[in-house]
Amino acid sequence: MSVGLVTVTALLGAAVGALVGRAAPALARRFPAAARDPADADGSAHCHADAGARVGSGRNAHAAPIRRACGGGGPCGAGRVPPDVRAAVGTASAGVVGALVFGGLTVTLGPDPALPAFLLVAAGGLVLAAVDLTCRRLPDPLVAATAVAGGAGLVVAALVAGTPGRLGAALVGAVLSLAGYVTLALLPGSRLGFGDVKLAAVLGLPLGWSGWSPLCLGLLLPHLLQGIVVLTLLATRRVRRDTPLPFGPAILVGAWLSVLLA
Repeated sequence: MSVGLVTVTALLGAAVGALVGRAAPALARRFPAAARDPADADGSAHCHADAGARVGSGRNAHAAPIRRACGGGGPCGAGRVPPDVRAAVGTASAGVVGALVFGGLTVTLGPDPALPAFLLVAAGGLVLAAVDLTCRRLPDPLVAATAVAGGAGLVVAALVAGTPGRLGAALVGAVLSLAGYVTLALLPGSRLGFGDVKLAAVLGLPLGWSGWSPLCLGLLLPHLLQGIVVLTLLATRRVRRDTPLPFGPAILVGAWLSVLLA
């Protein structure tokens, strides 16, 4: 493994993450929701651009009422930390996450022709995670852009490596992910939104390309991770049992870990 390649991609990931951290409030305003959630009667609706998202609208319908600085000067549950300090900390944290994501993929894949495709999907995932955590939605345009970038990257990788058959495996992964998440979303009492379903289908492309083991892990790990998060938040009394939480970040982290561990 080339240390130089890992260093370059980690620095690239840090730059992408930092940009995402700075742009998250603007992205939140760029994709406003059509309605507000009546449950946000305590004023937290002012903090979220997706308080009224529902299944089938292309938005993530279920996410935590976590107050964040969304820009625009609205009542965002202002704390004792100055906004510029919060912004700087958020940007630095996003940069660290980006470096870990890109660096981890590079260590795992090495100089594989598919590495650029995986990094493109990772970049889109960083944006989607930031928007989902900030505004409780997974906008269709961002999900579609991630799908196009990742799919195009895999086509190029297949042509360069002379392995067009792996494109079929990638499509199978996307179809199986879509079918699995649609089934879960339609179950009674499900808290999955169709934004989650579409994101899972997009991530099924690189997971299917990687093989059956990463694909299976990618379908299982998000639910395990989300369960850990929910139990932790319940134990610390940060949420109630009926508090909806965003699932997009868990899908993304689960897919990333699946590539690294499988």
